[in-house]
Amino acid sequence: MADLDSPTAQKLLNTFMQFKKTDWHDKKIAGYNPSEFKVLAVIKQGCNEKKRDMKVSEISRKLHVTPPTVTQIINILEKDGLVERSIDQDDRRAVRINITAKGEKVTSQAKNEFTENFLGLIDYLGDKESEQLAELLSKVIEYYLSHK
Repeated sequence: MADLDSPTAQKLLNTFMQFKKTDWHDKKIAGYNPSEFKVLAVIKQGCNEKKRDMKVSEISRKLHVTPPTVTQIINILEKDGLVERSIDQDDRRAVRINITAKGEKVTSQAKNEFTENFLGLIDYLGDKESEQLAELLSKVIEYYLSHK
């Protein structure tokens, strides 16, 4: 078994700690945090696929989070004019969520920002190192999932 004091272990530990400090997974996209963007993206995708609005329960199922969590995020998105609520005509107890034109614009802008940033990483690393990184990260995920 590897020794925690070994140069390799120390370098890997240092790298993990530095990577955490980048907060790459918490960075705002088009002014919205990742959870807000994910909800908005799911609503946009769901509305485009089904040609209709979505229920909170559908959104929460797709994101694997609770309906109250989705409702809190929808409150923020609605306040900013990105989504709108309406009463379901078939079930007056249910609320339907639809993306607004502003929400469509913000979602497209955020997708472009994310894509540009992500492709910038690939350009920075190059194809060969990007492929190596993807393979190594897959192994890291596999390791941690098997050692829960």
